[in-house]
Amino acid sequence: MTVPRTPRRSLKQRLADGDSLRGALLRLPSETLVEMAGVAGLDYVLIDCEHGPADTALLQQHIMAAEAHGIDVLVRVGTAEPALTLRCLDLGAAGVVHPHVDGAEDARRAVAASHYPPWGERGFATYSRSGRFGTVTAAEHVAASRETLVIPMIETRRACAAADEIAGTEGVDAVLVGPADLAADCGFPAPEVVDELVQQSHRATSKNGRTVMTIVPHLAAAQAAEEAGARLIVFNMAQVLMDTMGSLARTVPTLDAPPLEL
Repeated sequence: MTVPRTPRRSLKQRLADGDSLRGALLRLPSETLVEMAGVAGLDYVLIDCEHGPADTALLQQHIMAAEAHGIDVLVRVGTAEPALTLRCLDLGAAGVVHPHVDGAEDARRAVAASHYPPWGERGFATYSRSGRFGTVTAAEHVAASRETLVIPMIETRRACAAADEIAGTEGVDAVLVGPADLAADCGFPAPEVVDELVQQSHRATSKNGRTVMTIVPHLAAAQAAEEAGARLIVFNMAQVLMDTMGSLARTVPTLDAPPLEL
């Protein structure tokens, strides 16, 4: 993450303090939605560079918009992409979500790509945006980098079986289960089969003292997830927006309805 101009708690510190955080999953380009998330008071945005364009020039603009509104940015990279991870962190991302982590070795690679030595293998530079273009000391830059969140994604039956060792990997901060990929890997079984695998992974995550992150489609699901112990909630904004637009499209105004305020 970027060395802050004024002291403020990082996402990692807030989680350590017991906070529950809510964010929005966005795909590039969506600068206005980033700004709206900040104005609304969300804690972070998760920019999807796996299923969205992995354009780092656009990503920098999104991170700048987020910082202007006082919220943090997590980035989902592609599978085993240390080079993209490096660039995202150099731009000032507060953490990285690593998809398709199937075991401890994958988790260790994710940690190594996300941290400087001796914690990892990330290439060192202070002249990047996260180092304020070389205006901070190496010690300040390293201290800020240690606040980076490392979040592996569990998306296969094999990964669910290895959830304990994934969550227990040193340097892992939270674990996110990808229910769509998990369902596909299992051949799209009955929903309760996937639900049980998700809960199994969540139990392993909590057992190892890591934060459970979960993706939700609406507010009721967020509240249920928080009651179940998740503390990193991310709303799937594509689904939120499509559900909202769909409900608007199906709404038939009545003659005595008050006019809409524009």
